[in-house]
Amino acid sequence: QLGFALFERINNRLFPTQEARTLYQDSEPIFAMHTALEARVQDLRENRAGRIRILATPPLGYGPIPVALQRFLARRPKVRISFDVLRLEDVAEKVELGVSELGFVLGIGDHPALTVEPVYEGRMVCAVHRSHPLAGRTSVTPADLRGVPFIALERGTRLGTAVRQAFEAAGEPFHLAVEVRYCHTACVLAASGIGVAVVDPFSPAGSGRPDLAVIPFEPATPVRAYVVSSRSRPLSRLAGDFLKEVRLALSEATDRLP
Repeated sequence: QLGFALFERINNRLFPTQEARTLYQDSEPIFAMHTALEARVQDLRENRAGRIRILATPPLGYGPIPVALQRFLARRPKVRISFDVLRLEDVAEKVELGVSELGFVLGIGDHPALTVEPVYEGRMVCAVHRSHPLAGRTSVTPADLRGVPFIALERGTRLGTAVRQAFEAAGEPFHLAVEVRYCHTACVLAASGIGVAVVDPFSPAGSGRPDLAVIPFEPATPVRAYVVSSRSRPLSRLAGDFLKEVRLALSEATDRLP
């Protein structure tokens, strides 16, 4: 087919001609690329390669999500992850715009451009330094916090509003010593002995403070975690597999919660 010989026979043995050697040198990179492409296809077929972009709000981004990431990447070392922790509003915006494929948040309502799916439902907890008199309680109520320095979540946030409503329902005045936006910040301050905080159930573990005691807060104040994705773009197989890891991490974390 080429119009010239690639081999010559000498003593009943075949030897490549100079033309064959030249072609081999030029074609070797092509065969190497072909081999690499086949490996890449196999990785994609088995969901071992690719890239996904993930966002989370602090309670989930500093808690269950890293656990899920470690497991996910241990089985898929060739996958590349883009991950960031942002405010709820920013997570929703970036997922809507397609900058990120998945977002994990607490307390989001219906959104016209996003698919919102619950992945966890639990209750708020009280976080306090282990030396605090309340640390040994089986539960903490708004009445127990009367006269106690209180670290409040920012007014206008969903969790901050939920805590204020719990105080109102119990007929207790709401007095604060410090106001913060994030539950993670509240846990760090509580662990420093500044006061008592009522936060989501994941932030105490995510704060990395072993000197923090966690007690159920009464009345039971619901907190829900959601995964959000774009309505206009189907999830990739990798994103779907990562979501399974997150569900598993959340399930295991729930078993350890008070």
